[in-house]
Amino acid sequence: MPPRMLPEPTPETRHFWDGCREGELRLQRCTECDGGSYFPPRPFCPKCGSRKVEVFKASGRGVLWSYVINHRPRPDMGDQPYAIAVVKLEEGPKMMTNIVGCPQTPEALPLDLPVRVTFAKQNDDISLPFFEPAGA
Repeated sequence: MPPRMLPEPTPETRHFWDGCREGELRLQRCTECDGGSYFPPRPFCPKCGSRKVEVFKASGRGVLWSYVINHRPRPDMGDQPYAIAVVKLEEGPKMMTNIVGCPQTPEALPLDLPVRVTFAKQNDDISLPFFEPAGA
């Protein structure tokens, strides 16, 4: 199986990927307005445009917001179905991810399922954040 395609961190996303490597889900929030936390990483607040943002460790908890089960094999993902999902994080942002640690069926993946982050090391620099049922 060919290797999985991996992200290439940029200066704007390095904090996020460093956190994943260290087992932390890191988000950003604005210190100028009440825009709350946001994802994906960027150097400015998406609500007010301020560059006064900070990085913080998120809880790693959320709920399954939406998903689709992909049944088409991908050379870098194997030949088993897998869930491509949107998780709504406890802190508010939504994040696209995969759901792991459970059957990839609608019965095992009800909407609003409580989930928690887990990290899969891909190489020395990149660990990918996935989510699993919180009871797993």
